[in-house]
Amino acid sequence: MGIADRRQREKEQRKTEIIEAAERLFFSRSYEDVSMDEIAREVELNKATIYLYFKNKETLFATIVLRGIEILKERYMECMEKKVPGIAKVALMGQAYYQFSQEYPDYLRMIHFYGSERFSKENPCTAEIGKGYGTCRLILRDAIQEGIDDGTIREDLDPFFTSMYLMISFMGILSMENKWKLVIEAEGFSYEQFSSEFFRFITPAISSGERLHKMDFKDLASFGFFLTEPVAPGKNKRK
Repeated sequence: MGIADRRQREKEQRKTEIIEAAERLFFSRSYEDVSMDEIAREVELNKATIYLYFKNKETLFATIVLRGIEILKERYMECMEKKVPGIAKVALMGQAYYQFSQEYPDYLRMIHFYGSERFSKENPCTAEIGKGYGTCRLILRDAIQEGIDDGTIREDLDPFFTSMYLMISFMGILSMENKWKLVIEAEGFSYEQFSSEFFRFITPAISSGERLHKMDFKDLASFGFFLTEPVAPGKNKRK
């Protein structure tokens, strides 16, 4: 390995160390409560050195957000590559989003926070983040189109609109404020039940009514989709 290659490798390693140090801090605190000085101390570098790699704290935060989006995108692609009907792919992508929220809650929190008005549109990472999240929606759109083509999803639905409805619903459910979770729990249900019931609610709404292609939840379970126990209609579990 030549000198130039070794220096480049060292540079990339240092950049990774900065990102991972910042990630630890952003995972443990809010954006406002983390400073570049603290990141420098965490990675044991001079703050000026960090600015050689990242223009500002916002850019560093966005770089970590991109890490999370890449994981979500990989999960969606895995669902898309499965040899299952289109409606099963859609359900599995919703499940993948939920599992992502459970496995990587800090990434999800940062992704949603970056979507707020707090960050500048001029940040070069903003377009990349939008493209990454947009790719997830496009994968979902393609799964919906597959479902229309194979007869498992209603042919009168527009794949773009449906993908938007579903992604916005996923985001809303998984970024739900704690006060709404408390409302659900006060009625005797768990947040997990609430999340699962969304799929029980939405799947019949988009599924084809044709007898040959109509699916129920038992069919989806055979493709790896799972739900909590169904809630009895008109009843809750409050004692």
